Amino acid sequence: MTSFSDISDRLGDLAIEVPSWAYGNSGTRFKVFGSPGTPRSVEEKIADAATVHRFTGLAPSVALHIPWDEVDDYGALSTYAKEHGVALGTINSNTFQDDDYKLGALTHADPRVRQKAVDHHLECIEVMNQTGSRDLKIWLAEGTNYPGQGDIRARQDWLAEGLSTIYDQLSEDQRLVLEYKFFEPAFYHTDVPDWGTSYAHVAALGDRAMVCLDTGHHAPGTNIEFIVAQLLRLGKLGSFDFNSRFYADDDLIVGAADPFQLFRIVVEVIRGGGFGPDSEVALMLDQCHNIEAKIPGQIRSVLNVQEMIARALLLDTDALNEARNAGDVLLANEIFMDAFYTDVRADLGAWREERGLAANPMRAYLDSGYQEQIEADRAGGAQLSWT
Repeated sequence: MTSFSDISDRLGDLAIEVPSWAYGNSGTRFKVFGSPGTPRSVEEKIADAATVHRFTGLAPSVALHIPWDEVDDYGALSTYAKEHGVALGTINSNTFQDDDYKLGALTHADPRVRQKAVDHHLECIEVMNQTGSRDLKIWLAEGTNYPGQGDIRARQDWLAEGLSTIYDQLSEDQRLVLEYKFFEPAFYHTDVPDWGTSYAHVAALGDRAMVCLDTGHHAPGTNIEFIVAQLLRLGKLGSFDFNSRFYADDDLIVGAADPFQLFRIVVEVIRGGGFGPDSEVALMLDQCHNIEAKIPGQIRSVLNVQEMIARALLLDTDALNEARNAGDVLLANEIFMDAFYTDVRADLGAWREERGLAANPMRAYLDSGYQEQIEADRAGGAQLSWT
């Protein structure tokens, strides 16, 4: 059987990118809620993200969202991040908060609007050039609400054309990562609703175009680990957006709704080569904390991923394969469940202490005084939010 000491070194390969927007104010469809200590600048967002890494050792990079995180000097911003112990990571585009994009962006019937959307992505590539970022992540809030509203096939053609134009401007060490979401805000049809549509587009673009899988962007009951296995098998899984959902795209702390699902997903990630020093699959969070404290929410999230990675690494794959090959259905399931039910919390606490981290990062953060300090220091000014 595999012991914790056997997997200890492999746990050091875990790196989870956190999103800058997680530290701003967020809310429901009806209201964005403010809270004391919320960042008023991109630099303060990065400082908060760096705090998550300081207490967990798991979050060495921060994803940016353009135009939410626009600055005049991205080189200076990169230096600021480095001074705080983190790097700037994925650049996320935004084509869902401009009046011109009400009926679509890359899929709009008006060529002028489609060109505007393409130009925005080219600007994002320039940001990547200045920050040294590898990935341009595209999520498109596009589709229609009523039958007959739009030409479904033409919109796919326009999308393919726009993505091709964007892809052609990437450098050889940059990637385009296309996210999908099965509904919202369009409710009749969505232009990129599932992994198959995303895969069809990125496969047509080339080797440096990949699929982004958001764990909250699926219909209830979807076997997400199957999608993970398939995309890894096809060599097209570029990144994860980890969050948790009860009904729709709830953007809750990863593992909150169904820890067993998270375990099943990471088992396939490891099985398919998506975890480790040679993997190019980016593990990321995509969560907007509406009512809970922002930094502890991110700390809890990265710790949940670490715990399920540890449990998945403890899976006795040799015994599992023997049971599978023998057709022993119940034994195979028992071996799988034994790994999931293994309590690794004390082992992880000791593992952290060996590396100079607190055994309990959540408690260490609460005791550090950082939250009280930023609430005092950030009084006044305009708090940032996703609106």
